[in-house]
Amino acid sequence: MADIIGRKKYLARKRRHRRVRKKIAGTAARPRMNVYRSNRHLFVQLIDDVEGRTLVSCSTIDNEVALQLGDMKKVEAAKLVGQMIAARAKDAGINTAVFDRGGFMYTGRVAAVAEGAREAGLRM
Repeated sequence: MADIIGRKKYLARKRRHRRVRKKIAGTAARPRMNVYRSNRHLFVQLIDDVEGRTLVSCSTIDNEVALQLGDMKKVEAAKLVGQMIAARAKDAGINTAVFDRGGFMYTGRVAAVAEGAREAGLRM
């Protein structure tokens, strides 16, 4: 029974993601900031959809981020990941991005990533 419920939730998220992706696409000048959230970790990428390549990425399992996490809560860690992706984007010469929530609700960790990136100077 749990497998059926989990499968339905997964398919609903995929449906939402497809609906969002119809409207947004990333370019080299303004890449798509994709967020994936698992139960334990968070992954963020800046993607150029024209060439189909990842320009910058950051996650909670990166060594640079994992060392700073310590006893942080998940939302605090998400904000840190947002700040790190913005810093890496600035190093790569990227100032603006299009936010792609990946079918997840814009609350909690997903919103914290966007907030952290905006605080660090990335325009969305």
